[in-house]
Amino acid sequence: MTRNANSNLSAQMAKWRSDFPVLQQNINGHPLVYLDNGASSQRPLAVIEAERHYASHLHSNVHRGVHSLSALATDAFEGARESVRRFLNARSTREIIFTRGTTESINLVAQSYGGSQLRAGDEILITTLEHHSNIVPWQMACKAAGATLKVAAINRRGELDLASFKALLSPRTRLVATSHVSNALGSVLPVAQIVALAHAQGVPVLLDGAQAIPHLSIDVQALDCDFYVFSGHKLYGPDGIGVLYGRESLLEAMPPWQGGGDMILTVSFTETTYNQLPYKFEAGTPHISGAIGLGAAIDYVTQIGLKNIAEWEQHLLHHATAQLSTIEGLTIIGTAEDKASLVSFTVDGIHPHDLGTILDQSGIAIRTGHHCAMPVMQFFGLPATARASFAFYNTMDEIDQLVTAVRSAQHLFR
Repeated sequence: MTRNANSNLSAQMAKWRSDFPVLQQNINGHPLVYLDNGASSQRPLAVIEAERHYASHLHSNVHRGVHSLSALATDAFEGARESVRRFLNARSTREIIFTRGTTESINLVAQSYGGSQLRAGDEILITTLEHHSNIVPWQMACKAAGATLKVAAINRRGELDLASFKALLSPRTRLVATSHVSNALGSVLPVAQIVALAHAQGVPVLLDGAQAIPHLSIDVQALDCDFYVFSGHKLYGPDGIGVLYGRESLLEAMPPWQGGGDMILTVSFTETTYNQLPYKFEAGTPHISGAIGLGAAIDYVTQIGLKNIAEWEQHLLHHATAQLSTIEGLTIIGTAEDKASLVSFTVDGIHPHDLGTILDQSGIAIRTGHHCAMPVMQFFGLPATARASFAFYNTMDEIDQLVTAVRSAQHLFR
């Protein structure tokens, strides 16, 4: 990136930053430096206003009412589904299921697809890089069916060992489930290769896109994946709303996961017939305001442009990596060649929890701990790391403040 291009992009992102009220406050007497976007990104006014407008003017249950307010709420809710479809380039809104988030989306597939397809002796293949939400549901499904969970290895840079993956992909594999981007290390996995290898053996693939969705353009048709899952709160949207994209032919064959209202066509005491997709998997009153807020978040990032977002975040990542690497005693954990805008690190003599507490006194918010990825920590022989994760509204100056604060913390522990 040239100096002028960098300056222009920086100015553009600064303009968008002003849309986030939470970033305009002080924490512990210092301007907030929010570097915990991998856990939850902040919400722009457009999302806040979309939820407020629904609560103030449209609140009603969807799909079931004949009155005007219900029709307006239904239009807004289903309009959000169409926004998701376009964002992912899915073939049809029938392939877009609203859930409570990535975790529920994975559990839905594990219980519905896994519960109906897995048999004793079958295998599910995941990787060492997975979040607990892409480990535990498969353990549960395997235990129920008498199947086995297989785990592909990684290298010391935090990259998937493709040779290990290929070796474990077998005639017994019934599903591959892998993250698109590691939440603990930022590694971008070679998902196109993973899908191609799995499909060559007739094995469907689920991609956990929780960490990829705010950083990368996702085209589920180009990826050719069978399931793709993500959460709204990672994408500048509301909490408690998420998405399961599923290939329509697979969703049609899967049994419902939960029973109740809206997922049925007819009910008697002897038999129930189920609703069509996507409603078959959306039992009960949905998170209407959350879906509408998610639609607004998608429209917002689309307006900025994912290409612009990715370009600026990569610039932030390179600057953070370079500056943090100058700190004696600091070790970056996860040095994959292809990374999203996230840096995990340790500092000699300072537990990550202590470091996070000290940084908070300067108004700097980072994440510390095992990041719900304990197998990754075990692989590196660590109890925890500090993690700074960047969004498009972060600045070069905020990274410099992080570096200065880490150096100050070192002086406190000498």
